[in-house]
Amino acid sequence: MTETLIWTVVALILIGVYLSWTAGRLDRLHSRIDAARAALDAQLLRRASVTQELATSGVLDPAASIVLYEAAHAARQAEEDHREVAESELSQALRVVFGEPEQVELVREAPGGEEAAEELAASVRRVPMARRFHNDAVRAARALRRHRTVRWFRLAGHAPFPLAFEMDDEAPVALADRPA
Repeated sequence: MTETLIWTVVALILIGVYLSWTAGRLDRLHSRIDAARAALDAQLLRRASVTQELATSGVLDPAASIVLYEAAHAARQAEEDHREVAESELSQALRVVFGEPEQVELVREAPGGEEAAEELAASVRRVPMARRFHNDAVRAARALRRHRTVRWFRLAGHAPFPLAFEMDDEAPVALADRPA
């Protein structure tokens, strides 16, 4: 009788340790998602800011400036529900304006254009990496949240189900191949 009671207590302690470890792991994944989302937001904001700065610098022709400025402004002002679409439209506008290497060379030749082109190229390259880190963290959290143990014992608490950030982040070829 005593031996059965001891084994039962040991089993309950092991189950409790496992549940606690799983809940801690899930909490760390949610924290990783929050940090990755903050980094993604910072990179998206940086890309839109650099684009707006370039559009208002007078280096580009008026039509390209208007297209880039409006797309960047829309991306910066977008509500959370429409952010993915606005950021995708900014990516498309960048591809339209900087689709040809000649356009980048025109920007580089203007006074202060070299720094602007380098900064834009760096920000355009960083967005896909930040999005990939965020979506990888989301994927890991979703996989853990699908386990029966997590669902049955409600280890996720009241945390919302993590959502990936899906957008068109393909960089213009003329900017993507530039050295950092």
